This record gives sequence, structure tokens and C-alpha cells, in this order.
Amino acid sequence: MRLRVEFTTEPFDLDEAPPHALVAREVLEGAELDAVDVGPFGNTAEGGADAVLTAVDALLRRALDAGATRVSLQVNVVGEEGR
Repeated sequence: MRLRVEFTTEPFDLDEAPPHALVAREVLEGAELDAVDVGPFGNTAEGGADAVLTAVDALLRRALDAGATRVSLQVNVVGEEGR
């Protein structure tokens, strides 16, 4: 199964990326994901279910530890691996 996660971390800072946003980017870039798109107002990542769920766990823990006061996320099934 393939999953796509879309998420944002708060609070926002339009002048400089806050520590929780930098940590989220670091988690995604270090994960074994097929596609990662990091932007100022939203982020997406896609890959196998195990890789996405492992990344989401790390992302939540590390972003909250880095000062995020809210993490909004959505996970969608986007298809089956090998199809």
C-alpha cells in the first residue's frame, strides 16, 4: 500500500522558518520516501505505508519537541505498491 501524508506545523513565522518546521523537513528528507515536497504553507510526502507511518511518528514527536503547538495532518491511501 502507498500512502500520502500532507501536514503543516504551527505556529507560523513568515520571516524565518521556525525550529519545528526545520525539524519536520529534516525528518522527511531522512526518511525512505519516494516523493517529498516541502513548502512554506504545507508539506507532502509519499511512499510505502511502513515508511510513511514511521516518518509521521518521528515527525510528530520531533516537531512537538521543537516547539510546534499544533500539527495538522492528513494521510491518504494512494495506491498499491507494484501496481
